[in-house]
Amino acid sequence: MTNRWVAVLSGGLSHEREVSLRSGRRLSAALRSTGLVVEEWDADAQLLTRLKEHRPDAVVVALHGGEGENGAVQAVLELAGVPFVGTDSHACRRAYDKPTAKSELARVGLATPEWAVLPHATFRELGAKPVLDALVAKLGLPLMLKPDQGGSALGAQVVRDAADLPAAMVGCLAYGDTVLAERYVEGVEVAVTVVDGPDGPYALPAVEIVPENGVYDYTARYTAGLTVFHAPARLDEKAARAVGELAVNAHKLLGLRDVSRTDAIVSADGTVWFLEVTVSPGLTETSLVPMAAEAAGQSLGEIYAGLVERAVTRSAARG
Repeated sequence: MTNRWVAVLSGGLSHEREVSLRSGRRLSAALRSTGLVVEEWDADAQLLTRLKEHRPDAVVVALHGGEGENGAVQAVLELAGVPFVGTDSHACRRAYDKPTAKSELARVGLATPEWAVLPHATFRELGAKPVLDALVAKLGLPLMLKPDQGGSALGAQVVRDAADLPAAMVGCLAYGDTVLAERYVEGVEVAVTVVDGPDGPYALPAVEIVPENGVYDYTARYTAGLTVFHAPARLDEKAARAVGELAVNAHKLLGLRDVSRTDAIVSADGTVWFLEVTVSPGLTETSLVPMAAEAAGQSLGEIYAGLVERAVTRSAARG
């Protein structure tokens, strides 16, 4: 393994570029600590040229949002025949679209908060007030608003008063053309990392998230000190097992590969509610995957070095 050289792909042009660069730097350092030779590459117009001229043994995708998670970059890597760590392009598209992922999991009986999908055009064509009135009548308050695609909680807001709903919608639409509105579920917020191992996917210990302002938004995620984390989460044995099972089921049912992170809420009655899944989870100093790895007694470098070997082996098996 020590002879492998890896390109860590980060940056890109999404709203999450800076977070991705931070993830890429941390992951690169972790992989180097295992003996791998690592280069950090930006996801730009030079990518295919680099792959042709200086082909790595594998690429690790550390991109967040946009083309890095919607399957576009993964499709290019597949076309180039380069082994890479992460979910294939088709499953990326399925997971990246939050309503699609929720529908897939709800269809097989997994709990997810009731929701409505509202494209920007709906407000123009049908009028904002009647649409928002119907939304509140159907789902009630409070509501969780978020873009239907994207990550890092950009544009995500909790609305507790109907008077705040129009402004919140405008803020959410700044990050996409469609809003996913969910019935807000009170409870313990957790994130569960799933890693593919020799015997199939397994869950790392859940990380409990306690944001200072009550909402785990972009600022709370990436500003040190604004959120308290508990790894492992302060759950009883039954709930801890249930969140792990939910995350593994989401990983399998959506066809994800190598590593994913599922966000969920455990309500007071013990129900575990699926919120969303990430195919390229953050790896910064305040991100959840490194915390989960530490709680499991594993190092980030060891986990991803193992996934590099899986990617190389997978590619060789396909010929």
